[in-house]
Amino acid sequence: MFRLFAEMLSYPFMQRALIVGILVSLCAALLGVSLVLKRYSMIGDGLSHVGFGALAIATALGWAPLAVTIPIVILAAFLLLRMSESSKIKGDAAIALISSSALAIGVITVSWSSGMNTDVNNYMFGSILAMSREDVVLSVVLSVLVLILFLVFYTRIFAVTFDETFSKATGAKAELYNMLLAFLTAVTIVLGMRMMGALLISSLLIFPALTAMRVCKTFRSVIICAAVLSVVCFLIGMGLSFVVSSPAGATVVVVNLAAFLIFAAIGQVKKQ
Repeated sequence: MFRLFAEMLSYPFMQRALIVGILVSLCAALLGVSLVLKRYSMIGDGLSHVGFGALAIATALGWAPLAVTIPIVILAAFLLLRMSESSKIKGDAAIALISSSALAIGVITVSWSSGMNTDVNNYMFGSILAMSREDVVLSVVLSVLVLILFLVFYTRIFAVTFDETFSKATGAKAELYNMLLAFLTAVTIVLGMRMMGALLISSLLIFPALTAMRVCKTFRSVIICAAVLSVVCFLIGMGLSFVVSSPAGATVVVVNLAAFLIFAAIGQVKKQ
């Protein structure tokens, strides 16, 4: 195992992928617990499709992909939150509306542009080779920012996650912390799209949280377990991907699925 990771780390592109992947996995696991408990699980899928549409447009126009995509996905996250709270279009319907529209715009942009197929394929299905040095620097800075903000506002996010009505009654600005959660989720999704792909990034949000909930019963224990699981599954997935030459994103998801099945079985045994 150690020899395998030593060989992986001898390649610069693997070093970049592991650094960003570990940070993004941590961010996704922490945020995923709140999203699953608030029943916002599919927001990751919706925002990743928005990200794909924004990336397609940015690539076609020759703009910096991440610099364009991050603000657009953040705006989409705020819009989804606003629609879910105050509009006649609720939750899953709002996500389906925005994600399908953004995906359609992205597909049309790709069909009109020549020479974009490789870039778009990387964003749809993920590619560890797509990480440039500039992407890594931006991803590390933003990932650390996400982690710091989550830890600083942990108690507020905890309160809003479990009882938003009570939080409002006590004077807490629930809307503000919901917007913070949406902002952090949007940034995490855009950062993870390069490696996991737009079609698979939402799994990093959902799997660790659901897996941890099979065994752990308190919010803090679920958070810690999900964070550890996410990083371990990512490292195992990257190792398997390197050995068998399979797509990195898909391999990480399969490892997460295996972990979920194991923890689900353990949870069933503990109940008996």
